[in-house]
Parts: sequence; structure tokens; C-alpha cells
Amino acid sequence: MQSKNYDELIKKRVYIGGAADASAAAENEQTDVVFDLRSESDDSSAAGYHRIHSPITDDKERQDESVKNSIHQVVHAYNEGKKIYFHCGGGSNRTGTVAIGTLLSLNMASSIEEAERTAKEVRPKIQVKPEMKETLKRLYPNA
Repeated sequence: MQSKNYDELIKKRVYIGGAADASAAAENEQTDVVFDLRSESDDSSAAGYHRIHSPITDDKERQDESVKNSIHQVVHAYNEGKKIYFHCGGGSNRTGTVAIGTLLSLNMASSIEEAERTAKEVRPKIQVKPEMKETLKRLYPNA
């Protein structure tokens, strides 16, 4: 079996990685939905899997809302019992941000720091930019 370039955030339910591994994750893990977090993305309607473009913008005025929306979509799909893969370009910044927010929203971590540690244990290449951490602090003021 070939090595996987994506990772399992929540056992048998939520997988994370980069855009290049979306097809492999969808096929190998039989995901129900793939969330593409890139701000700009091509139309992957012919990708062979159910894809939802949930862009996280770098625009400071809309960044909080886009992060909140992406986390909400992932958590909603999780609560519906779906298997999920989410990704950005390389699977480090936007993916890490949504991973942290997902863990917090599902009460699988009690602080941003704990959620980040958990996400990095799963996917060491996660590197959330300071602007995204500030967004998380605004979205989760008690975490």
C-alpha cells in the first residue's frame, strides 16, 4: 500500500491535507464530501467526488466570516454523520485553521493551543499564520 500524504484528524471521520491529495483521500477513505478551502479554485465538478468550495479569504474584512463559515460547514457535515476531507493548497495554514476550529466546536479541545497541538500531532506541517490565529481568537474568545 502506498503512503498517504493526508492525515486523519478525527478517527475514521475527518481527514485533512492538501489539494493534490483530495482524490486519493476521497477514494481511499470513501468520503461523503470534500471541502476545498482555497480562496480561488478551479471547478472540480469532474473530480469524481462531492466537492464544496468553501473559500477562506485573505481579505481582513471578510476573513473572520469565511473561517467561521468553513468551520460551520465541516462541523455540520460531521454532525450529519458524514466522512469528510478538507484541504487548502498545501494543507498547512487554512487547513490548520479549520482543524483547530473544528476540534474546538466539537468540544475535542478546550483551548486554541490544545486544538493546535492536537492538529499538529496529526499533521506536523500545519503552520497557522498569525492573522488566522487572531481570527480564531475572535471566533473562540473563551478558548
